[in-house]
Amino acid sequence: QVHVVESGGGLVQFGGSLRLSCTASGSIRSIGAMGWYRQAPGKQRALVAAISSGGSTNYVDSAKGRFTISRDNAKNTAYLQMNGLKPEDTAVYYCNIDVLETGVYGVGYVSYWGQGTQVTVSS
Repeated sequence: QVHVVESGGGLVQFGGSLRLSCTASGSIRSIGAMGWYRQAPGKQRALVAAISSGGSTNYVDSAKGRFTISRDNAKNTAYLQMNGLKPEDTAVYYCNIDVLETGVYGVGYVSYWGQGTQVTVSS
């Protein structure tokens, strides 16, 4: 069983910064891609940033230049540094981690989600 826990959310003023953390624990052999998603009220959950096991990153256009995703493989942890926050960044932020597992169909990645952390940006 794998557990994913996010932390670091909170209330911040326009232009402020927050650093989100996401740690996976449990029976983990290897982690593939790690990603941050967000869901605002009345909207679908959407990708914000992702990082591959090799360190390649990609961002949604609205996050480019303001957000930075990183990972610490030794700690099974992903980070999202968010600078220049805007009210439209207000959402619940979720972490997604792909964990390599062996199942009845062979070896493959299983996706796990955290419970989410609220980010609120005031104007």
